[in-house]
Amino acid sequence: MAEIINPSPNYPIVNDEGQSNREFTLWLQQMTGLQILSGSGSPETVVAASQKTLYMNTAGTAGSILYIKRDASIGGDKTKGWILV
Repeated sequence: MAEIINPSPNYPIVNDEGQSNREFTLWLQQMTGLQILSGSGSPETVVAASQKTLYMNTAGTAGSILYIKRDASIGGDKTKGWILV
């Protein structure tokens, strides 16, 4: 098993643009096995990812903000299989 390196307490979790600090993101992925992505719009048929990936729609309105990649792929297409949480 790979050594888990804790993020430095000297750096914020997010940068000035509100994006997560790379060191924190890597630590979170190691600890949870989750990957967190963001972008504008739905990820379905657009964003390829592995199962357990979270996606935040930065342009979303109430009820269309957070998605999770439930299926590894549909018909071999890794951009499919997202569900709205």
